Amino acid sequence: MSDLLVHPAGPERDGTILSVSPRSAGWEYVGFEVLALAPGVTAARTTGDREACVVVIAGTVSISSAHGEWTGLGGRPDPWSGPPDAAYLPPDTSFAVNGGDAAEVALCWAPASHGGAPARVLPGGEIVVETRGYGSQERTIRPILMADHEADSLLVCEVLTPGGHWSSYPPHKHDRDAPPAETFLEETYYHRITPERGFGLQRVYSDDRSLDETLSFGDRDCVLVPRGYHTVSAPPGYDLYYLNVMAGPRRQWAVVNDPDHEWRVTPSSPKIA
Repeated sequence: MSDLLVHPAGPERDGTILSVSPRSAGWEYVGFEVLALAPGVTAARTTGDREACVVVIAGTVSISSAHGEWTGLGGRPDPWSGPPDAAYLPPDTSFAVNGGDAAEVALCWAPASHGGAPARVLPGGEIVVETRGYGSQERTIRPILMADHEADSLLVCEVLTPGGHWSSYPPHKHDRDAPPAETFLEETYYHRITPERGFGLQRVYSDDRSLDETLSFGDRDCVLVPRGYHTVSAPPGYDLYYLNVMAGPRRQWAVVNDPDHEWRVTPSSPKIA
């Protein structure tokens, strides 16, 4: 099995079904977890020297910490049904996530060496939804915690890709710290598929092909992108959702497209894929 593909398991007693740490991924910045919370089940975490973005993928939860009690977050039945509620928690915060009903929750982690940002709810109703690409490259972007929202190093967004479409296209990379042209960002893709029996394809590759993997992923699989170009395909009949988490030495998203496929960029298909 590829080291870039992480399958769900469990759930553990606190609802954890998937966990990626910098140590398990073999990198430095991004951590990622998914919780499947039954009603009344609570998962407790401490940020330590990291910051966290809690994204309610489905269902309803409450989050409690020294920063307050945030109740009734979420509410969508699945990740295709409107933008998500989320919350940001800074370093040195102990918090608990409680499932008000059957809920699926993502915990997105990254270092906060500059002290982080104020704790707050990130309401889904305030997300400005974007459409990118054209034709069979068209997809929907929901920015959750991108550069227009304060954080230390985390960047988080959702993408919806209809069946038969390509996403993260043209293939692009962000594995050099060379701003303003490109910045170094590790990245995770957490995938959901409807109907659940479907699959998707993701390719991750470098210019010299020292990394060149094409992965078939299923519902609730996570793909790691440590470096290289990457792109995603949703087969006809299976709509794809993914949650992206990115972090690196600077909080800036600047990408470079594969020059072999640069010609696919048009005014309606921006360079940042």
